[in-house]
Amino acid sequence: MTARIYRPAPNAMQSGRGKSRQWVLVHDAATPREIEPLMGYTSSRDTRTQVKLGFDTLEAAEAYAQREGIPYTVQPAHDATPRRNHYSDNFRFDRKTPWTH
Repeated sequence: MTARIYRPAPNAMQSGRGKSRQWVLVHDAATPREIEPLMGYTSSRDTRTQVKLGFDTLEAAEAYAQREGIPYTVQPAHDATPRRNHYSDNFRFDRKTPWTH
């Protein structure tokens, strides 16, 4: 079973950078999910897919995977999008250009 090491992208619906600074190690599914015949739920006997490990640096995540003997792949980090002006910046008192209608 392999693992993925990646740095998640920030939430597109919010301006903050929360939960996007750490590197995450997640295990890929070893067996496919099964449909339970009575209720129709999807289930899996593989509990490793439920575990997400967070690391401060990529090197720490790679060191953990190597120490535990887990084969892994690294996905490159997402580039930050340039900051755009917010709607509220139109009404700031220290605006560089005067407001015109």
